[in-house]
Amino acid sequence: MQPILQTMRLGTQWPTIDPFLFCAHHRDAYPAANGKLAPQASLAGRQLGQDFAGLDGWNMYHGQVVPGFPQHPHRGFETISYMREGYMDHSDSLGAAARFGEGDVQWMTAGAGIVHAEMFPLFNTDRPNPLEMFQIWLNLPARNKMVPPHFSMLWSDTIPRVQADGVEVTAIAGDIGDAAAPAPPPDSWAGQADSDVAVWHIRLDADGSWELPPARFADTNRTVYLYAGGPVSVGDEDLQPSTGAVVRCDQPVQISDYGDGAELVVLQGRPIGEPVAQYGPFVLNDEAGIRQAFADYQATRFGGWPWPDDDPVHGHDIRRFARHADGRVEERSA
Repeated sequence: MQPILQTMRLGTQWPTIDPFLFCAHHRDAYPAANGKLAPQASLAGRQLGQDFAGLDGWNMYHGQVVPGFPQHPHRGFETISYMREGYMDHSDSLGAAARFGEGDVQWMTAGAGIVHAEMFPLFNTDRPNPLEMFQIWLNLPARNKMVPPHFSMLWSDTIPRVQADGVEVTAIAGDIGDAAAPAPPPDSWAGQADSDVAVWHIRLDADGSWELPPARFADTNRTVYLYAGGPVSVGDEDLQPSTGAVVRCDQPVQISDYGDGAELVVLQGRPIGEPVAQYGPFVLNDEAGIRQAFADYQATRFGGWPWPDDDPVHGHDIRRFARHADGRVEERSA
C-alpha cells in the first residue's frame, strides 16, 4: 500500500492533525544588533505591534523594540518551542523566566491559564543574528485542561540525537530504538503511556536515508513535513520541497533524499478525539469553556503580570537558564 495518504503545501503555519493544533515555523534573517538586543536597522515602514510582512527577510512580530511576542495569555493546551538557531527569553505570570537557544526546547503546559512573553534578543553587533524556531501546539484532554501551569526545559545536551551515515534524527518526544527522549511535563498528553506522541527532527545529507519505524498503535496520526531541501522519496512516492504528507503509520517507511540534502519534522500521536473549541490563545472543548476563559482572564489575569514591562528581556549575558516558579534554577553555558 502507498505510504502517503494526503499532502499539503507548507507556509509559516503548518496544518496538523489531532492531537496537534498547529506548528509555526519561524525563520528570520535578523541583522546585526544595536547593542540594546534590538535590530540595528530602521523600523520605518513596519506595522509595529503587528509586523508579519517579512520585510527584508525578518519580522518584529508584536515587538516594538526587541522582536517577539510580549505578554499574552494561554489556556487549555501546550506549547513546544524548539529553538534551532537564535534565542528566546521567556517570562510569565508565575514569576518564572528562562533564556534558551542552541537546540534547546521549552515545553509549556498552559493548563488552567498562564500569561507569558516570548522575546527574541539579538546579541551579535558585528554580524547577523539569524533565528529559526518551531512552535508546536499540542492539545490537552478535557481532564487536564485546568491543571496548574508548568514548563519543562529540554536542554540541547539532554535531547538524544540518533546518527548514522548521512542522517541525524533529534528525538524531542518519542523514543527511537534505544534512544529515550526526555520526559514531557507531568500532565501532558505526551506523558500518557498509550499516547504514542513523537516529535522528531530529521536531517538528511545528500543521498541520505532513514527508515521511519512503525507506530505502536494503528490509530496513530503521523505527518511528515519536508520544510528545507529535498525532494525526498517516502517509500516509493516522491515528496516535493515545502510539502507535508500524512503517512501510514502501520509499516516502516524509508525516507531518502535525492537532492542536496533535506530537513524534515515528524509529528505523530494518537488522537485525543474530543471536541475542540479555539479562540485565539484559548483551546477548550466548547464555547462555554471559551467564554469562561475570557471571564477568568479578565478577572484574574491568570495571576497578574509581575514584570515592569510587557516585553522583558534578560540582559546581555548570553547565559542559558531557567528560573522556575518554585525557585528552582537551571543553568547552561552559552
